[in-house]
Amino acid sequence: MIEFLMSPALGYPLWVWLMFLLGVLALLAFDLGVLQKDGREIGVKDSLRLSAFYIGIGLLFGGWVWWYRGADAGVQYFTGYLLEKSLSLDNVFVISLIFSSMAVPRVYQHRVLFWGILGAIAMRALMIGAGAALVAQFQWVLLLFGVFLLAAGLKMLLSADDEAKPLSEQRFYQWLRRHMRLTPALHGNAFLLRGETHGMARGWWATPLLLTLILVESADLVFAVDSIPAIFAVTQDPFLVYTSNIFAILGLRALYFALSAMVHRFHYLKYALALVLVLIGVKVGLVYLHDAGLVAFKIPTLLSLLLTVLLLSGGIAYSWHKTRRVPPGS
Repeated sequence: MIEFLMSPALGYPLWVWLMFLLGVLALLAFDLGVLQKDGREIGVKDSLRLSAFYIGIGLLFGGWVWWYRGADAGVQYFTGYLLEKSLSLDNVFVISLIFSSMAVPRVYQHRVLFWGILGAIAMRALMIGAGAALVAQFQWVLLLFGVFLLAAGLKMLLSADDEAKPLSEQRFYQWLRRHMRLTPALHGNAFLLRGETHGMARGWWATPLLLTLILVESADLVFAVDSIPAIFAVTQDPFLVYTSNIFAILGLRALYFALSAMVHRFHYLKYALALVLVLIGVKVGLVYLHDAGLVAFKIPTLLSLLLTVLLLSGGIAYSWHKTRRVPPGS
């Protein structure tokens, strides 16, 4: 048994992976069994406390990585964690738009977010596994990641002030509406129900809550396409990539309820996030060119961590200053 637990898996003993997975399962069980037990609405104060708890867990795990694997691995984990956490903020704004467009009461939003995060954990595991295999086999993929992130950052920078297209005008939403048997209204926190028990045609019907969950998952998929190449710019260690990614998004649903009430105060944060993507795109391109012997300089991970902190802090501070007199909903 001990030999089995000590056997290597992607550069780490199997017990390390099991410890991480059991910890994630324990957090999910705590969320499902305790936080959702009475189905109550999560307020801003509870949201901030829970978010601080999840951030604390993520930082403690990073401290353990630093102790277990050394300073380089620790810096890589914390850089990846901060990067994923910051990019997930933009996801919060999109999820807030989905909930408001679908008229989902706050009391049911935590249930949607819980199952959305559960799906994101599985989906990102597949995407990170595929990304790690590609990078290990073809190093030039890093250069493609860099170009992609640079383009994504510039696009975000140029379109930061554009009005978001209403949900009803988006093609994916329209396609779902045409191809799903939807109940006309919500039925509590149910995702599916039998039509014959509710005076409708026989068979299974989807409620608008399930449609909302699908839209939230699709939004996470879009953001993962940006965030996963970004973290591969920081480290190609699959364990650090996956753990920093998962600990960053585990607390997203807790942070959502605080941030969604203050979305109007983060109007200019998108510019900072766009510059972070540009920075990471340049960093990953320089890593590839340096390893190929084409350039003599690459951006150290610690420097990229400090620059990311400065950009995000500046974006948040500027947003709060510029929107201090803007009322909610404006």
